[in-house]
Amino acid sequence: MPVNLMSELYPWQKDDWTRLQSLRERASQGLLFQGQKGIGKLDLALNFARALLCQHPLDNGVACGVCPACHWFEQGSHPDFRFLQPESETEEGEAGKKPSRQISVDQIRNLSDFMGMTAHQGGRRVVIIHPAEAMNANAANALLKNLEEPPAGLLFILVTHKPQSLLPTLLSRCLAFSLAAPDAATATRWLAGQGIKNPSEALAFAGFSPLQALQSAAQSGSDVREKLLRAVRQPAALDVFALSEALQKTEQVQVVQWLQQWCYDLIAQKSAGSVRYHPAEQAAIGQLVESLDPLNLARLQSYLQTARREAQHTLNPKLFYESLLFTYRQLTTK
Repeated sequence: MPVNLMSELYPWQKDDWTRLQSLRERASQGLLFQGQKGIGKLDLALNFARALLCQHPLDNGVACGVCPACHWFEQGSHPDFRFLQPESETEEGEAGKKPSRQISVDQIRNLSDFMGMTAHQGGRRVVIIHPAEAMNANAANALLKNLEEPPAGLLFILVTHKPQSLLPTLLSRCLAFSLAAPDAATATRWLAGQGIKNPSEALAFAGFSPLQALQSAAQSGSDVREKLLRAVRQPAALDVFALSEALQKTEQVQVVQWLQQWCYDLIAQKSAGSVRYHPAEQAAIGQLVESLDPLNLARLQSYLQTARREAQHTLNPKLFYESLLFTYRQLTTK
C-alpha cells in the first residue's frame, strides 16, 4: 500500500483534528473529507481511521501507536480496515494491461465479504476511498447502495478535492467535513523544516498546497520550471523549438499548469498591480504586461484551459509544446 499509514498530523491540522473528535461517536455511515488538493486530507483520514480502531487512544484522540491494532494498521493488515484507490496508484493490474486510473465497481463489490463480517475487535470498521472522484459511475452507484443500509459500526470515509464530481445522492448520504488550506506562514515554516529551499516561493508555485510543493521539490522539476520561466519572461526572444526539445520529458499537464500560473499573474498584475504565484518576478511581470493587450491575455488564459484538457491525451509531446509556446509568444508579443 503506497501510503504512509503512520504519518503524523500536520501542524495546520490541529483545529481539524479537534473538530473530528466530536464525530467519533456520532459519525454517520459516511464522511466526506473535502478541500484543496495537497493539504493532507488523506493523511488526516488515515489518522482518524487509525484512532477509531486503536484500543487505547490518547487523551487528545490520537492513536497510541503501540497496541496490537495500531501495529496491524501500520502493517496494512488491520482486519477492520480497507483502503480503496485506483490500480494506477498501486501499480497493480492484469499482465499486459495498463493499470486503471479509476476505482472500479468490482473494487466496491469486493467489499461485500468485509461488510458481512463482524468487527474483529467488536467496535468500528472503516473504509477509506481516495480519491472519491476516481469512482466510475457503476462504482459510485454500488457504493450508494452500501451507504443506504450500512452494517452497524461501519464508516465510509470519502476523500476528494472535487466534490462537484460526485453523485448528488452520494453527497447527500455523507456528512461533509471541509478542510481549509493552511495559512502561508505555517505552511512555509513546515516546508523549511522539510529542507525545502526558498519555501515561500515553492509554496506559491504549488498553488499554496504544501504537500504539492514538497512533491514538486522531490521530483526535481524546479530546474525545468526555471528554464521555462526564463524563456517566457522575454517572449520575443523565445526559442520555441529549443525549449520544446528541453521540455519533452516533462509531464505536459505540469507545464501547462506552470504557464497557467504565469498567465494568472500577468492578468493580476495588469488589472490589479499584484501577483500570486511569482512574487519574486513581479518587477519582470510588470514590465512585460505594460504594453500587452488585456484581450490577448484573456485569449491566452482561455487557450491554456483548453490545452490543459488536451495535455492529458497528447501523443506527440514535442508538437504539443511547439503549438503551446508559439501561441504564448504570439499573444504576448507586441
